Amino acid sequence: MTTRSPATDRRADATPQADAPAPPHETDVTGPAAHVRWLDETQQQHWRAFRDGTALLFDVLARELDDGSGLSLGEYEVLVRLSEAPDHTLRMSELADDLAHSRSRLTHTVARMERDGIVRREPARDDARGVNCVLTDHGWKVLVAAAPGHVESVRAHLVDVLDDEQLAALGVAMRVVVEHLRAPGGGSAAATSG
Repeated sequence: MTTRSPATDRRADATPQADAPAPPHETDVTGPAAHVRWLDETQQQHWRAFRDGTALLFDVLARELDDGSGLSLGEYEVLVRLSEAPDHTLRMSELADDLAHSRSRLTHTVARMERDGIVRREPARDDARGVNCVLTDHGWKVLVAAAPGHVESVRAHLVDVLDDEQLAALGVAMRVVVEHLRAPGGGSAAATSG
């Protein structure tokens, strides 16, 4: 989905600055598109840098983690969250919320991990309807083996590429986005538009 207007896309083909178009003029578009708050040139540049940077970063981190350990990024994050939890145990619902995954997506990931013996599911003691996810001893060993290579990848492709000020600004910005998206109605564009 594009963040530019259709009229801007037509003009972009004829200009060398197609990557960061100027906002469209009111006469360029009609109908619902006329009321869109289009991104200006600077906003477009920042949006594309974020989009391209995160796509490239997660692609290389996923590839390097898989090559080094056979784990996906999602599986690694499950292991990390369980390793930090008391008794290496979390409710499936809490784990899904922590990871910002749908419950069905997490269920598929955990089922795969359970077949590999790195986690197990068991009924929650305090709620017959609840299910806990538990890090197994084998899962702990898999995490301990995978973590050094993954941390080196994160350093090589993000932490050491930025200076301290840039890294701090990135962290602050992403915490603001996370808080917004986790707030009631925060995941809906309609909740934030004029």
